[in-house]
Amino acid sequence: MIAIASDHGGYQLKEHIKAYLAAKGIACEDFGTDSADSCDYPIFGKAAARAVADGRCERGIVICTTGIGISMTANKVRGIRCALCGDVLSAELTRRHNDANMLALGAGITGPLLAERIVDAFLSTGFEGGRHARRVGLMMDVEKE
Repeated sequence: MIAIASDHGGYQLKEHIKAYLAAKGIACEDFGTDSADSCDYPIFGKAAARAVADGRCERGIVICTTGIGISMTANKVRGIRCALCGDVLSAELTRRHNDANMLALGAGITGPLLAERIVDAFLSTGFEGGRHARRVGLMMDVEKE
């Protein structure tokens, strides 16, 4: 199950990605928003991040106009490693090297066809482990300080 959320600026891309994933047989849980009416991204980004952090969803995708604010919000939730990606290679490498469990997209920056490819890379790439596992462990220890 993939958690997905957006604010008003990411609503159309969120709906596009939901339909794209559904066509591929990938289930999503939508944490809002439900329209293009102005709203506050932290509400929806935090809800999706909590679902990933508590294990209800395997990974998450959050979207706002730039992807910046909603990724910052998601990263405030303990256990989340949300990466803002605007290209396929970044999406692949953040999974391989950082074991990112959430992807942020900027709907005002990334078009729907590129977003599909980024999502595919994010969802199909595994974590390499090894030296990267040590680094992820060190990264996550920062939360305890």
